[in-house]
Amino acid sequence: MLLSVVAGLAVLCGCRGSRDAPATAAPEVRVSPSTAGAAPVVLFVGTSLTAGYGLDPDHAYPALIQKKLEEAGLPHRAVNAGVSGETSAGARRRMDWLLSQPVAVLVVETGANDGLRGQDPRATRENIQAIFDRARQQSPPPKLMLLGMLAPPNYGREYVRGFREIYPDLARRNRAVLVPFLLEGVAGVPDLNQPDGVHPTVAGQERLAETVWTYLRPMLEG
Repeated sequence: MLLSVVAGLAVLCGCRGSRDAPATAAPEVRVSPSTAGAAPVVLFVGTSLTAGYGLDPDHAYPALIQKKLEEAGLPHRAVNAGVSGETSAGARRRMDWLLSQPVAVLVVETGANDGLRGQDPRATRENIQAIFDRARQQSPPPKLMLLGMLAPPNYGREYVRGFREIYPDLARRNRAVLVPFLLEGVAGVPDLNQPDGVHPTVAGQERLAETVWTYLRPMLEG
């Protein structure tokens, strides 16, 4: 199963939309009055996958998570801070600004564009660790979730293995909840991706939301 998913990621390498998409932040997820104001924030920091590239922001998985929060009666507010085309270094640079508001749960989805560009996995690891270090400076610190990614196979087995190991290693070191692979069941599935073969359709985003919700809900109810 894992090999088929990695093979599906090969299409990422030829996608201009993923590499060269402008660094444009998604607007904050709109929430109902019942969850506005002092509601604890679940902050989603990510790339075009989180921003909902090519879709109405209401169809991006953070917005779908907001609906799940409301249906579950959880008084949290999902905030989408996804930026299309962003690398882990870019996410790291934004953390001071993003954490200027109290955050209850920090969900980090970054590294996909690093992998597309063949960036040294050690640099990606360092950037994600710096994001977590900055988050712990908040008082009280937020709970942490890390969304795993895979590198396309064209850089070789050693690179793919080194990149894949970033996420479980950092999750373990930082006591973060790990989603092993955000695109599980979506990557390489034509019906769940837009014509570029990279960015999920509405149905694909719904699958992402289900995957994240499986891990997020226990964090909020515990």
